Amino acid sequence: MIFFVEDDDNIRELVVYTLQTVGFEARGFENGKAFFEALSVQKPELVLLDIMLPDEDGLQILKRLKSDPATREIPVIMITAKSTEYDKVIGLDSGADDYITKPFGMMELVSRIKAVLRRASPRGSTSMQTLTVGPITLDPHKYEVTVNGNKLELTHKEFELLRYLMENEGIVLNRNKILEAVWGYDFDGETRTVDVHIRSLRQKLGEWGKLIETVRGVGYRIGGQR
Repeated sequence: MIFFVEDDDNIRELVVYTLQTVGFEARGFENGKAFFEALSVQKPELVLLDIMLPDEDGLQILKRLKSDPATREIPVIMITAKSTEYDKVIGLDSGADDYITKPFGMMELVSRIKAVLRRASPRGSTSMQTLTVGPITLDPHKYEVTVNGNKLELTHKEFELLRYLMENEGIVLNRNKILEAVWGYDFDGETRTVDVHIRSLRQKLGEWGKLIETVRGVGYRIGGQR
């Protein structure tokens, strides 16, 4: 099931109809209130979310989804008329999995949805194991990171970035590979996005930020060489 939150009746009905014709179950909602009422009854596989909505906007709805343990793992694609890099980065850094701007083709949208669903599928038996590097422990079930037992407050992307590094402990990961794994291959932002988030992670890890090593000219590695 795919939920689509869009206040424009014509767009909402067209997208829902298109998704149903290609084999998806889909429901449309004109505002956040109707969406969350349905969400309390049924959990969708993916959410299509317009930014410009009456009352509660799409970014506010996204933050609510990602702050709730029951819904934070639901993939979200932002749909909006806004096309600036700033709006795109804000949405992706808030936890969105992809971003598509109006006007868009229906087949492009279907392709994006399928790509996000593939990326959101379980990454294997190790994807939900508790990870430990030095005093850093990451628990994907609780969506929690601790250092020497002290809980850290991380953003959604900081958490996913740290998880990706820890899953690949000792392996040097280049910036493009990190962008693809954490932000999704459709995100065409500059690789400085990775550097900014690495810097933020190091600051929050305090003295243990040194475990995230910069490999000059390549990328980053956590935990040193294997």
